[in-house]
Amino acid sequence: MNSTGLYPRVHVGTAKVAAVAQAGGVLLTETIRAAGLDRALSEALVGWRKPLAVHDPGKILLDLAVSLVLGGDALSDVAVLRGEPGVYGRVASDPTVLRLIKALAEDADKAIKAISVARQQARATVWGLAGVHAPDHGATAEQPLIIDLDASLVTAHSEKQQAAPTFKRGFGFHPLLAFADHGTDGTGEALAVHLRPGNAGSNKASDHIAVTRAALAQLPDQNPRPGRRVLVRADGAGGTKDFTKWLTGRRVVYSVGFTLPMDTPDLYHEIPEWVWLPALNADGEARDGADLAEFTGLLDLSGWPKGMRVIVRRERPHPGAQLRFDDVDGYRLTAFATNTTLGTLQQLELRHSRRARCEDRIRQAKTTGLANLPLHGFDQNRIWCQIVALASELQAWTGMLALTGHEARRWEPKRLRYRLFSIPATIARRARRIHLHLSDRSPWAELILTGITRLQGLPAPAT
Repeated sequence: MNSTGLYPRVHVGTAKVAAVAQAGGVLLTETIRAAGLDRALSEALVGWRKPLAVHDPGKILLDLAVSLVLGGDALSDVAVLRGEPGVYGRVASDPTVLRLIKALAEDADKAIKAISVARQQARATVWGLAGVHAPDHGATAEQPLIIDLDASLVTAHSEKQQAAPTFKRGFGFHPLLAFADHGTDGTGEALAVHLRPGNAGSNKASDHIAVTRAALAQLPDQNPRPGRRVLVRADGAGGTKDFTKWLTGRRVVYSVGFTLPMDTPDLYHEIPEWVWLPALNADGEARDGADLAEFTGLLDLSGWPKGMRVIVRRERPHPGAQLRFDDVDGYRLTAFATNTTLGTLQQLELRHSRRARCEDRIRQAKTTGLANLPLHGFDQNRIWCQIVALASELQAWTGMLALTGHEARRWEPKRLRYRLFSIPATIARRARRIHLHLSDRSPWAELILTGITRLQGLPAPAT
């Protein structure tokens, strides 16, 4: 059609066509099938299904999780799935969805436990199917499975139950999260989301213990004392006596931030210059201007668990950084504590610094439902956090099972939505079968097709 502009001029209208939006979401539905997550959730939530109910509670939660992965951030966004019954099946109405959330929130602890059991069962299946690509494959004391802990602030834009002022002078919530790290090959998956009021303390040991206990319960073997094949990483908020003692009692390896005492300048001057070792960058090469030394023998560690080591990093503040009163001889000193005896100081510090990946995981969770807690009741938003965790898992599991060996496994939610999930397609029914034809004009059509084929080749868990 002729046009005087840079784009074609088109006439727009509506019609009954066989087009399908968000066709790439089949990657998610096939991941659900392969993981057995649909059956597990349906069985776990059977107590919340009313007689003669049309919609299964497990299916409703999964529809919400899928909608979050596709870009939604509210209950009503499930309408996108409702418009594509050929791909997503029957989807509950908005009032039905809200009634389920309210029903689950009436006994939130019981509901969360039921959802957690289903998630753990599905995780065991997925990690088993993933084999060498699973985060726990060949986990040892030298190469442990890593669980990262971190908290983040979620702003409440309206009055919500237990929303409170935050330490950054905002208003909302302060959830604490735990993620299983997939290393450089992938992203990570949420193991636990512990919702807290906005004024919750950042270094409250009981909260760190609660979220770590929930995270350990999500591992395939469910061992409350998993030993040194599991590493728990946290920032300075996790560097408390009670938390490190609890981890030691579980025989878990830890690497947590450590607050140096007021007499650190005096201790610093006791360390000979030749003791300092160059720190390593992400590529494993020496980093200019950053050095490491162990301060364990110089510190009063009474009250801390036995076997704890404290490693200090010194580094010149970057140009433009504001100097602090606790800088020593122009160096910024930071420290972490660990009970690991294997490896060099450089290896241990590099391992701890990779905890920064957790910040990426939280950012991804906030683009997958965590940035907006849409409900008024606190327990209702606790249920919403479980849906956010489901969405995080679906995205990670899809990458692990369908996109292995491709950089797409490391793509963040926005890129996945733009390139994979939003691919156009047409749908047809022939011989009692549903056929979905992806547009071959998409640059990623073959990647999507390969991923779906892989997933469909995986056996669903036996009933």
